[in-house]
Amino acid sequence: MQSYIIQVVLFQLVFLLVYEFLLKKETFFNYNRAYLLLTPVLAFLLPIINIEMLSGFVPQESVTSISRFWLPEVNIGGVTQNTQQLPEIVLSEKSHSFNWMIIIYCIGAIVSLGIVGKKLFNLRKLFKFNVISEVKQFKIVEIPSSNVACTFNKTIFLGDELTAIEKEQIVAHELIHVEQKHSYDLVFFEILKIIFWFNPLIYIYQNRIAALHEFIADSNVVKIVEKRSYYEQLLNTAFNTQNISFINQFFNHSLIKKRIVMLQKSKSKTIAKFKYLVILPLLLIMLTIVSCAQEGPEEMAKESSISKQLVEIKQALDEGKELSEVEREQFFSIMEQIVKDENDLPLPPPAQYPDKSSSNGFPGTDVPFALIDQVPLYPGCENLASNEEQKKCMSQKIQEHVIGNFNSNLGKEVGLTGVNRVIVQFKIDKTGNIVDVKSRAAHPKLEEEGKRVINSLPQMTPGEQNGTTVGVMYSLPIVFEVNE
Repeated sequence: MQSYIIQVVLFQLVFLLVYEFLLKKETFFNYNRAYLLLTPVLAFLLPIINIEMLSGFVPQESVTSISRFWLPEVNIGGVTQNTQQLPEIVLSEKSHSFNWMIIIYCIGAIVSLGIVGKKLFNLRKLFKFNVISEVKQFKIVEIPSSNVACTFNKTIFLGDELTAIEKEQIVAHELIHVEQKHSYDLVFFEILKIIFWFNPLIYIYQNRIAALHEFIADSNVVKIVEKRSYYEQLLNTAFNTQNISFINQFFNHSLIKKRIVMLQKSKSKTIAKFKYLVILPLLLIMLTIVSCAQEGPEEMAKESSISKQLVEIKQALDEGKELSEVEREQFFSIMEQIVKDENDLPLPPPAQYPDKSSSNGFPGTDVPFALIDQVPLYPGCENLASNEEQKKCMSQKIQEHVIGNFNSNLGKEVGLTGVNRVIVQFKIDKTGNIVDVKSRAAHPKLEEEGKRVINSLPQMTPGEQNGTTVGVMYSLPIVFEVNE
């Protein structure tokens, strides 16, 4: 989530910089409006789009295909086995610890919601005054003892102290806001400010589009009103505005100078529209960043190192050598790093096992899970028809057992933080008992807890091959997060 937020803010910043230095001074106001409405949404969507083709300049295929090679057998504990990867189990802490980041976010969102609520209350008070004119398209509400001039949705608010000429020009201006539904733009950013109150760029976006609304309205009004008198109207009228960010305000003091400058500006040449094409290479660059961010240089280097070690172990096995104790421990450590998902670690093809009575043609060893006639069965899974259904049932039952018995508070008790992983390896032997339980974790107590939970599994129905019971080795990753 943190990485996602950083990417969103970065992309929005780039889009805003393009607008500030390349597009803001152009008179293509409607194009600019579309740009300011679309780019913040694009910034939210881009980080969740991953196009593999864009990360193709990194030769990952040769790396991942080796590092994820499922070794057909490794001598661990003195017996050659083929290990079946069980789906990863994710645990949550049983204690109700506070996540301060979520609490701070909720407080900020509530405060932002309260600010919007106050603005709505102030706006509601304006609606209580008399409606002096109403047609199908809009209505005008007169504010007593005021020279306010603003618009929300289809309602124009005018102070009764404004002169008839001023009211005429203001209504012509405010009607543009009504017709083009500018209030919806401001409300859209008001909602974003509640959800993403911590992102200052949303506030800048709203400020820029509010100014753009005035430019759009001014450019349309001067087509029917004499420019000189319109300038005088902007300069000479006393300023009295409501501090409501989602209404269009005619007398916005901070915008008067900008509006006059924009009115005097010559219409941009058509060729300047090509500036908007800059968004295309920007999108390509952003998508490439997102696609490549999935696996950075450190991960690639780490995976390359793992690949080399696995190749060396595989070569030793192919030559019929017995692995040393150091090599066995090395393999166990590597498996701890790469066993993350059942689908990520494909089982070896049948061609590697010419004799279904053994794992690689050598008699006397246990049968690989990929070729076994009948998989081991957890109590309650016996009546299922197919091996696949029985596998899913067994995985589910083991998951339920681990979730119900693993002490997920243990990580905090031993002083660990963040995401923690326990890798447990065990064997269901020819009698259906759990044997040869091994585990790896960041702390010895977690290793012992992993062993304890697996050893507490009930007796299984053993696997069978050619009518004979056989042993099967399993590997189970357990993941849980320790909240600070």
